[in-house]
Amino acid sequence: MLGGFEADTGLTGRKLMADTYGGLAPHGGGALSGKDGSKVDRSGAYMARYIAKNIVAAGLAERCTVSLAYAIGRAEPVAVDIDAHQTGKYPEAVLAQAVRAVFDLTPAGMISALGLDRPIFARFCNYGHFTHQDAPWEQTDQAAALVAAVGGDRSNG
Repeated sequence: MLGGFEADTGLTGRKLMADTYGGLAPHGGGALSGKDGSKVDRSGAYMARYIAKNIVAAGLAERCTVSLAYAIGRAEPVAVDIDAHQTGKYPEAVLAQAVRAVFDLTPAGMISALGLDRPIFARFCNYGHFTHQDAPWEQTDQAAALVAAVGGDRSNG
């Protein structure tokens, strides 16, 4: 059975492609623009982008894809998966453990960290949701915390 953006058709599928640059930003298949910031389809996609950017900015990997999986009725993610595309300086399990230590991955934590309870979405819904340099999920302010969480020394990397 297919899932995600490959299985979506019609207007939703086209909006998913616009939201995520033709699917280059993987997500579960829920349209970002149709959800408020409390829905993990949207907040989780933004948080995954934020985490991946911080991992790269920290020098822990040259490329990174972060996957977060949630279950209804559970605040903590049921899975945090890091794919460093064979560019990681630490095993992916170590990076995932560091992510769980540094970031509050509950819906409330993501809303708070990224300011998703503020009226910020209108300026990010055109031309895709990612790469707007002033978006909260594009910031790299947690890079040093990730380096500390893996026990690394930033001066060596």
